[in-house]
Amino acid sequence: MTEGRNLNRMSHLPGRRTIPELYVVTDTVIGRGRSHAEIAAAASAGGAGIIQLRDKHLAPEALLREAVAVREALSSSDALFVVNDSLDVAIASCADGVHLGQSDGSVTEARAAAEAAAHVGFLIGVSVGCVEEAFRAVDEGADYVALGPVFSTTSKEDAGAARGLLILREIREALSTVPLVAIGGIGPANVQDVFRAGADSAAVISAVVGQDDVAAAARGMVALIERVRGPGVGTLR
Repeated sequence: MTEGRNLNRMSHLPGRRTIPELYVVTDTVIGRGRSHAEIAAAASAGGAGIIQLRDKHLAPEALLREAVAVREALSSSDALFVVNDSLDVAIASCADGVHLGQSDGSVTEARAAAEAAAHVGFLIGVSVGCVEEAFRAVDEGADYVALGPVFSTTSKEDAGAARGLLILREIREALSTVPLVAIGGIGPANVQDVFRAGADSAAVISAVVGQDDVAAAARGMVALIERVRGPGVGTLR
């Protein structure tokens, strides 16, 4: 059972739920051999408020070991921890939530499984590529939706074609009260653009994970975001 330590950091606020503004996805290849736990700890130290463990090459048992290690690495931080794709690993590792792709099962089923495991406040995010998918995810009870790739990217092999800022704006206008994450090809040069288009959070890989100093890179991204959003907005810290 989760301890509820993060339950108030993605809470209902007047008008719109909030989500940490810098969302870092781990990748040990792009991360130059650093472990998922090392990446998570450094990104959190630099100000990332939500960390996603993603490793599509690991078997479930190995992924669970990595998830437990990340959970321990973040135990003294305020950062949320979600597991990509694997609901079973997310629940077993006492993560704060899971991030689901369009082929990873329904939000309704994930919510039921989390509740059956007595995970209070379990977060469920869903990758979407259009307004219709965003509506469906929210109807099923998603806590946030993530549009990607907003820009072209080489960090994810199956990312597909760039969706662009126009679709980001369309989803923002259609779903005004659900946190919207932008992902794909986001770095220092364009991170402010996704917030101006309506994103509540920017998910990054290479811009932080692939840098020599992960904490410093995260800190730099947070500074850029704050120039658009103002300090502390949405971080729930």
